[in-house]
Amino acid sequence: MCPPAVPRNGHVPRGSGPPGPGHGRSRAPLAEIHELSAVELRDALRSGELSARAATDYFLDRIEAQNPHLGAFLTVTAEQAQKDATAADRRYALRSRRGGALPPLHGMPVAFKDLTDVAGVVTTHGSAALERKPAVADGALPAALKAAGVLSLGKTQVPEFGLTAYSENLIAPPSRNPHALSRSSGGSSGGSAAAVAGRLLPFAPGSDGGGSVRIPAAACGLVGLKPGRGLVPAGESSGDPAQLVVAGPLARSAADAALLLDALVPGPDTHDAGQHGSGQHGAGQHGAGGPAGAGRADASYLELTAREPGRLRIGVSLDSPWQAKFPFIPDREALDALADGVSRLEAAGHGTSEAAIRYDNRYPEAFTTAWTAGIGSARISPQREALLTPLTRTFRRRAQQRSAAKLNESLGFLRQFQQDTIAQYNHWDLIVTPALAQTPRPVGWFTGATHGGGYWPAAEWAGDADGDYRKQCEYAPWSSMVNVCGLPAISIPVHWTGGAPGSGLPMGIQLIGPMGSEGLLLQVAAQLGF
Repeated sequence: MCPPAVPRNGHVPRGSGPPGPGHGRSRAPLAEIHELSAVELRDALRSGELSARAATDYFLDRIEAQNPHLGAFLTVTAEQAQKDATAADRRYALRSRRGGALPPLHGMPVAFKDLTDVAGVVTTHGSAALERKPAVADGALPAALKAAGVLSLGKTQVPEFGLTAYSENLIAPPSRNPHALSRSSGGSSGGSAAAVAGRLLPFAPGSDGGGSVRIPAAACGLVGLKPGRGLVPAGESSGDPAQLVVAGPLARSAADAALLLDALVPGPDTHDAGQHGSGQHGAGQHGAGGPAGAGRADASYLELTAREPGRLRIGVSLDSPWQAKFPFIPDREALDALADGVSRLEAAGHGTSEAAIRYDNRYPEAFTTAWTAGIGSARISPQREALLTPLTRTFRRRAQQRSAAKLNESLGFLRQFQQDTIAQYNHWDLIVTPALAQTPRPVGWFTGATHGGGYWPAAEWAGDADGDYRKQCEYAPWSSMVNVCGLPAISIPVHWTGGAPGSGLPMGIQLIGPMGSEGLLLQVAAQLGF
């Protein structure tokens, strides 16, 4: 079957409309705009060297050319993006004449996972079972970032209701890995990760309820930061009784991730932030580079990435709360990534030692109960339930059959699990694990679908729901407990299977820190050269 055209919302030809500031005077030739870091692109837009309209048109052209291969976008809102970019250029011109502030991410192009509402755009949740109705208003995350000056180019591919570690569904082509199109980009922020790694976007916000930022970041060779619980209120999710879900950045570097995090965590002065991100706020010692504590007491997150952290005690662990239920052996490539990461950390002056973490073997059942609770209450008409994927349909039925007492029992256990696990982690400043236990999986591997090199997914998925879920837990066994504990964590692409950066498939490490350590995690990633 021939690939369909990228869905557009009234595409307008490139270059139409009035020129913006610096039209034709970009700091890099137009053909190289996608090579700019997010920080460099931010600077070019704020200085007037590049107009918002020129940047928007450029990335829309890249999406049009590359998305048929990547499947990163479900919907491209070209016309609205162009209108918003033109308006941003007008505001820039008005500011130049009258003075005043610019939002910190003026004119920066992004896209949002198709799990969150963007006004005027259909939110599919990756499901064929939902009716196609445009959202009447922006969700909290798009509203917050639009206020910071970003321009939305569309909605990115997701698994159905964000439930899985791969971004494949029954409504659109699967999201593929830019480093190997036969491989998955991960999930649930897989479309966003593919877009950033494929340089269709400079960076993107993701959401993470069990690894959904860190898994695709690791699969696509990106830096992916999961903030701690409560740091980004706009990233919280309804139907999440265990408070697992947070929003965080997907980016090609720690500095780019920090730039987006500064916008997600607004300070007292979030406008006209110049070269250094947003205002100064936060708590903890890591503004001064100390080994404990961690937020940004005296600097933006972006500023913190230019500072060296103090010497850290880092625990190295392969222990997983899934091991008892789903025994697994990490791939050699995962162990190589961990060894590479440990060597880099030690070369940077940090001390490492084995961390033997004991996890309660009741965890898998309790987490699964909490993780799938929301799908049980999702508003889906009975006549459309047959359109759900096998995994969603199975876990929805089980959630509906589960008593409220059972859910409450699981939530109580997870609160105790959080306390017990954090108490063990506190023996070290950071914990390091592999990001994934296996290399990025082939498209269709989890579901048994015969995607192969085909563009569209198979009509029928042969795999069973429990087998699919087990594969996911074995693929990413070190992710979900971090969400249960509410801790920050970062995925860093320290290893490539081909030996050199960009050669073969990316493999990463995960660093887990205490509450408030987002600045420290970004510092360490930058210190390691990312």
